[in-house]
Amino acid sequence: MALVGSVHVSYGTRLPEFELDDAEGTRYYSSNLSGKNGLLVVVTCNHCPYAIAVWPRVIRLAKAIREKGVNTVAINPNIHPDYPEDSPQAMKEKVAEWGIDFPYLVDADQSVSKALNAQCTPDIYLYSRDGELYYHGRIDDYWKDESQVTAEELAPAVDAMAAGRDAPSIQHPTIGCSIKWLDE
Repeated sequence: MALVGSVHVSYGTRLPEFELDDAEGTRYYSSNLSGKNGLLVVVTCNHCPYAIAVWPRVIRLAKAIREKGVNTVAINPNIHPDYPEDSPQAMKEKVAEWGIDFPYLVDADQSVSKALNAQCTPDIYLYSRDGELYYHGRIDDYWKDESQVTAEELAPAVDAMAAGRDAPSIQHPTIGCSIKWLDE
C-alpha cells in the first residue's frame, strides 16, 4: 500500500458523465445523482486504512448534507483480482455492515476514477448544482482518529456551497492508499 495524495483538479471542472452499477447490478447515471444543491463524490474502497478511518464520517455527513440538497455517491475503483476485499461481493457486505444509505458504485474498468483524476482512496470531490467542481480536499484535519480532529473542512464547504458562497480558498489534498490500477 503506497501513501499518495490527491492532485490538484481545477475548480469549475465539470463532473464527467458516467454510468456505473452498484454491487447489486442497479445502474446509476451521473446526470441523475445530484441533489438540488450538488453532489459529493467519494472515490474509496473497503480495505485501505485511510478509507476505513473516514467511512463513518462520510456516512454521517451524507445524511446531514442530504437535508441541504447535496447527495452523495461513493465509487470503488479497486476492482482488482489482487484485492478481493474490494470486490463487488465485499462491497455488498460493507453496505450492510456500515449502513451505507447512498449509492456505492463499482468502477470495474476504472474509467470514471481516471476521468476524475483520482489518485487515492479516499479522494473527495464536491460538485455544485451545475456539475462544476467546488471543493476537492480532505474531510477534516486528522484522518486517523476522529477524536483528534480540530478543524472540519468538507462540512463547511458544503454549507458554503449550499448557501451560494464562494468556495474555500484553502483546500488541503486528501491522502490515502494508491488506487490499484489495472494497467500498472
